[in-house]
Amino acid sequence: MSATGAQPLVLGIETSCDETGVALVRGHDLLVDAVASSVDEHARFGGIIPEIASRAHLEAMVPTIERALATADVSLGEVDAIAVTAGPGLVGPLTVGASAAKALALALDKPLYGVNHVIGHAVVDELVDGPFPERVMALVVSGGHSSLLLLDDTVHVTELGSTLDDAAGEAFDKVGRLLGLPYPGGPHIDRLARDGDPHAIRFPRGLTAPKDQARHAADFSFSGLKTAVARWVEARQDAGEEIPLHDVAASFAEAVADVLTAKTIAACHAHGVRTLVVGGGFSANSQLRDMAAKRCAEAGVELRIPPIRYCTDNGAMIAALGSAVVRRGLPPSPLDLPVDSSMPLTQVLV
Repeated sequence: MSATGAQPLVLGIETSCDETGVALVRGHDLLVDAVASSVDEHARFGGIIPEIASRAHLEAMVPTIERALATADVSLGEVDAIAVTAGPGLVGPLTVGASAAKALALALDKPLYGVNHVIGHAVVDELVDGPFPERVMALVVSGGHSSLLLLDDTVHVTELGSTLDDAAGEAFDKVGRLLGLPYPGGPHIDRLARDGDPHAIRFPRGLTAPKDQARHAADFSFSGLKTAVARWVEARQDAGEEIPLHDVAASFAEAVADVLTAKTIAACHAHGVRTLVVGGGFSANSQLRDMAAKRCAEAGVELRIPPIRYCTDNGAMIAALGSAVVRRGLPPSPLDLPVDSSMPLTQVLV
C-alpha cells in the first residue's frame, strides 16, 4: 500500500517481443499505457529478428518510461512497485526489460515482480471490465500461444490445454505468406475474410475427432489445417485456376475460430465456469470475436474481450497483473530474477 493509503501505483514494463510497453496502474485503474513498436523493422524479414528487437528495446526504453510518467503526471518517486515480463518470450528482449526493471527497483528501493506475459494478456481485462469473479476461463491466443487457462482468484492458474504445434496467430502468418500477403498475415487475412464465404471450402478441424477427445479435449492443433490450405491452393495453381483469396481466407479463419470457440465453451461447461475472457494478439480477429460472442450467448457464458488496443503486447497487461499480485500480498521477486523464454503458464510470478 502506498504512503497515502491509496491502492499501490505499479509501473509495468513489457518487452517479450517487438513492442516496448510501459504502463502505470493503480488498483484496477489504468493511468497511462505507452508503447513503442519495432514491427516495421522486421516486416522485410517476414518475422521477428530477436537481435533487432533487442536493440530497439534498448533505444526505446528510457524515452517510453519518460513519456509514460509525463503523460500520467507522476514522478518515479511515486511508484510503489515495478512489474516486468519475466517470460515467456524472446530471451534478448526479455533481458532488456528485466535489466531496466531491476535498475529501477534498486535505485528506487521498490519491490520487483517478474510476471507471466501470457497470463497478463487475460488479466488486462480487469482494467476494462472490472475485477474478475472468483473463477474465470481464459483463452489466450497469439502468434506464439493458443492456451486455455483456468484462473482462480486471478493469480492461481491451471493450464487445461495448449497448442501441440502451430499457435493460431502463427498459422495465420504462415497462411498469409502462402497467399502472398504482407507480414504479419493475420490482419490481412482478417480483412479478406470479411468479404469471403466461410463455407466455401471445408478445411479440417484439428483434434476434434472422437479419438482425440479423450487425450486432447482442451488442446489445439493448426499445423494440419495450414497444410490443408497449402495443398488446396497448390492444386488450384497446378490446374491453372485463379485462387479465390477471399473465400480461402474466410474458410480458413472459420476453421480456426470454430475449433477455438468449440473447445473453449466445452471447457467452460466441464469446469462449471460462467465467465470467459479472451486475450492475446489473435483475439483481435473479427471471426473469432463474432463466433465467441454467438456461442457464449447460446451457452449462457459471459464473454469478456478487451478492446483491440489491449490485445497486442503492451505495458498495461503487465502492470495489471503486477497490481493483482501486489494486492494479494504475494512476495516480490529477487533482484537477480532470471528471464525464462518458456516460462510455465502455471507460474504467475518468479
